[in-house]
Amino acid sequence: MKVAVLGAGAIGAYVGAALHRAGVEVHLIARGAHLQAIRRAGVRVLTPRGDFVAHPHATDDPTEVGPVDHIFLGLKANSYASAGPMIEPLLHEATSVIAAQNGIPWWYFHGLPGPYEGYRIESVDPGGAVTAALPLHRAIGCVVYAATEIEEPGVIRHLEGTRFSIGEPGGELTERCAAFSRAAVEGGLKCPVERDLRRDVWIKLMGNIAFNPISALARATMAGICRHDGARELVVAMMRETIDVARRVGCDPGISIERRLRGAERAGEHKTSTLQDLEKGKPLELDVLLAAVVELADLTGAEVPTLRAIHAVSDLLNENLVRAG
Repeated sequence: MKVAVLGAGAIGAYVGAALHRAGVEVHLIARGAHLQAIRRAGVRVLTPRGDFVAHPHATDDPTEVGPVDHIFLGLKANSYASAGPMIEPLLHEATSVIAAQNGIPWWYFHGLPGPYEGYRIESVDPGGAVTAALPLHRAIGCVVYAATEIEEPGVIRHLEGTRFSIGEPGGELTERCAAFSRAAVEGGLKCPVERDLRRDVWIKLMGNIAFNPISALARATMAGICRHDGARELVVAMMRETIDVARRVGCDPGISIERRLRGAERAGEHKTSTLQDLEKGKPLELDVLLAAVVELADLTGAEVPTLRAIHAVSDLLNENLVRAG
């Protein structure tokens, strides 16, 4: 098996190191000081499960890699539409794209029977630009239940969680999913193949849709948000509205809000990826989290006043960040 990790940041480098440890031919596509450190000393993973170092090939040029069996996409979702030139050299006829993204994926209504089958979510796939770069037949969904950070270039701090749930948009149990799952498990990850990955999408989104923008607006960790009574109530309201939208498009997350909150509390003083991006002056990955669910609320007639309010102020924050950068 040959795998390219496009966007070998905190999550991508962690997955790539695990796959390499399992004997997979791994190519990390990264840039800057992080790339140079990996080339010099490999990927060093610091984890409660036992530190290790992996030495996969690393480059900033996909043409050096050539066609692969799987592309593990570690980019932010707001980079997908422009990823075509990086993706193209990595493709052969059967290459899959395993997109480890937060929020609502561009493939969400692909292969989903019902009134919204084939609906393109404009806030996620504006003008079809993401589908053009990442064709739907190549898509394998991936929901990440792991927290990692780049402690320094080439060094990944694994904080918690090893689960990377994957699945076909149409729900089939395919060999391409099974093969990737076997390799990931051999490398020390949990990688269940789910028939209904959309349920995982909404379970993860229940947390991301609330904690990510609030953490950026308040400069607060997940535990800090949970400790603040008013912020906690805000999270509950956002989760309640999100569950309503999920049910209206045919998916019940099947998890209580209190249980989801307890999971967030266990993350402790962890900074969300949105807060980390804010501190680095990077654009915020909000369209697939908030804008997408507000769009689905408009589609289905759901009332989501809290989501709309948080979306408005966090979008303004992002506009100011982009303008300043």
